[in-house]
Amino acid sequence: MSFALTICLIMLLHGASAKSVTVVDGGKSTVIQTRTSDVSALLKEIGITVGPNDRLSASLASSVEDGTRVVIDRAMSVQLVADGKKEIKYTTVKTVGDLLSAEGISLSAQDRVTPAVETKIDEGLQVKIVRVKREVVTTEHPLAYKVIKTADKSLQVGKTKVVQTGKEGLLVKKFERVYEDGKLVDEQLVYKSLEQPIVQQVLAVGAKKKAAVVSLAYNAESDGVKTLQLNGVSVKVKRVLSGVTLTAYSAGPASTGKDVGDAGYGITASGARVKEGRTIAVDPDVVPLGWWVYIEGVGLRRAEDTGSAIKGKKIDVYYDSEKYANKFGRKRGNTVYVIGPVKPSAA
Repeated sequence: MSFALTICLIMLLHGASAKSVTVVDGGKSTVIQTRTSDVSALLKEIGITVGPNDRLSASLASSVEDGTRVVIDRAMSVQLVADGKKEIKYTTVKTVGDLLSAEGISLSAQDRVTPAVETKIDEGLQVKIVRVKREVVTTEHPLAYKVIKTADKSLQVGKTKVVQTGKEGLLVKKFERVYEDGKLVDEQLVYKSLEQPIVQQVLAVGAKKKAAVVSLAYNAESDGVKTLQLNGVSVKVKRVLSGVTLTAYSAGPASTGKDVGDAGYGITASGARVKEGRTIAVDPDVVPLGWWVYIEGVGLRRAEDTGSAIKGKKIDVYYDSEKYANKFGRKRGNTVYVIGPVKPSAA
């Protein structure tokens, strides 16, 4: 009887010392009866191993009491690709966003994350971060000017003069460039402006022919007969006029009072139409109309016109350009060789 009572008492005491503990391992919950004193012994008793990256809700040295709840969060491996590196991370967090926070990875508003930050973490998930950078780049493009050549009858053939200095233009462009992980992936033109217009260079090219090489000589065989050598051709001269005053005129209103469309516009006193390089106005008492003359520094001309101001040793030289005629001015002390009604020629 005494032995039986002792055994019953021991069993009652043993049953009274057992504790009910709940263990949650990776989301699976189990209730265990145990007499262990701490968490480390509890896990050893039930054969549960905790990895270095797993997370326990209590430390291994924590005491085990009746009703204790021990939660084990198992770490999952995740492949993280970011900033030029590919790493395996072990984590117990729930979402991609939590993982980035835990790893201290910050994102700009333009960076791209795959999968999205609210995606739940699963074993073997790959998380990729693409760094996106946008920038606006300004470029300058010089524009070459052209050289425009114009004939200038006031310049001798072979001579040139810069009338307008050329200047390069400047075209400004702005591009928006997109880089992903440091590599250019897109470029768009967002602005274009001609900041400085092109100024073309204007070059005057001489169109005035050189006067024929002239020399005055007396024919040795016939005294008193004067001749000119025009480009090697001997031309008889009727008279030599010295101290002649030269002026210039055009067919326009400034010289003749007539304009294009008016009756007699461009018609000379001889009835011929004016022509630059041929027509001059003379005093018919000095040079008969229709006669040819050679004017030093001007060349061979024909007396075709008259003028109220052209008296004595005065000659008015015709030019198409009214501007040039005004620029010609008054030239005194010129020598003029009166040839006659027949134009000299190489024949």
